[in-house]
Amino acid sequence: MSTYRDFTAPIGSRRATALRTVGTRERRSHLTAPRVPTVGIDIGGTKVMAGVVDADGNILEMLRTETPDKSKSPKVVEDTIAELVLDLSDRHDVHAVGIGAAGWVDADRNRVLFAPHLSWRNEPLRDRLSGRLSVPVLVDNDANTAAWAEWRFGAGRGEDHLVMITLGTGIGGAILEDGQVKRGKYGVAGEFGHMQVVPGGHRCPCGNRGCWEQYSSGNALVREARELAAADSPVAYGIIEHVKGSIGDITGPMITELARDGDAMCIELLQDIGQWLGVGIANLAAALDPSCFVIGGGVSAADDLLIGPARDAFKRHLTGRGYRPEARIVRAQLGPEAGMVGAADLARLVARRFRRAKRRRVERYERYERYAQSLRSTQETL
Repeated sequence: MSTYRDFTAPIGSRRATALRTVGTRERRSHLTAPRVPTVGIDIGGTKVMAGVVDADGNILEMLRTETPDKSKSPKVVEDTIAELVLDLSDRHDVHAVGIGAAGWVDADRNRVLFAPHLSWRNEPLRDRLSGRLSVPVLVDNDANTAAWAEWRFGAGRGEDHLVMITLGTGIGGAILEDGQVKRGKYGVAGEFGHMQVVPGGHRCPCGNRGCWEQYSSGNALVREARELAAADSPVAYGIIEHVKGSIGDITGPMITELARDGDAMCIELLQDIGQWLGVGIANLAAALDPSCFVIGGGVSAADDLLIGPARDAFKRHLTGRGYRPEARIVRAQLGPEAGMVGAADLARLVARRFRRAKRRRVERYERYERYAQSLRSTQETL
């Protein structure tokens, strides 16, 4: 019941109270979602992972296949997803499907607006797959689903304001506040990799120059190593010998492995990548002021060789340093399965629709059976 105090309170405070109430209700709606198995799909440029995930984030079964070549039609990729889901459905009672796609997804989480490694352009993926799978389907950006998984089950548990940064070929990202993924007006928030950090710097595939991911990503790490090796630099002799002079064979995991073994050049390259990571994180802290940054993606496997320098650079570049609380910077815990687990967990929110429809079908069938039984009984008495 509303009180006089409610109506006389300042409008701003009433609005804040209402927003807090809505946020709490949305979080409760997730945490009380049906504890049923759902399928998560993580699809990128090279692989498609599909797994059945329970309500506690445990993977009950997982399948993996190569992504069809990007020159193929969108239907070929959709066929691959459908086949994996139907395969898993043979052994599990699947109630919903969540898809984490490496691309821009609209605010309604239906259309993949653009996927750089796939032939999806304004593709109504949710609607197409819902019709084929006969269960609710949810589509989201893969960084959003990974961040959700880390918030629910991993390094971000207990955090109200979290930013995730995924370091892979490029840089992806996601923002969570009060238990909600912030997708922006058009659904494409979190593209941190394309913040400009060096005006006129390295050309980025996005078309601009000096993007953050050109200085702190797997591509940047490999580019620097190959340039030093191609120049026959004395500091690169270790890695040149490792690849037997085949510079094109240098990879990010190889650099991380050599750094762990003490290769000075590889350690220095990871420090450089980490320092640029810290600069970008400081910029994000100035804009978003989160309590925690979670670093995921393949490059994060370097752990303290990367994150240590990132923390140091963050402290040096943070606006108002020394006079404000500093966000934690931690490595993600769930590894490459995070996007799949998060997609499955988000899909649990829409699983209710399937359960209700299934329950109504069962109830209709039971009513029909009772009616048929009564008819049979009447005919037998006659």
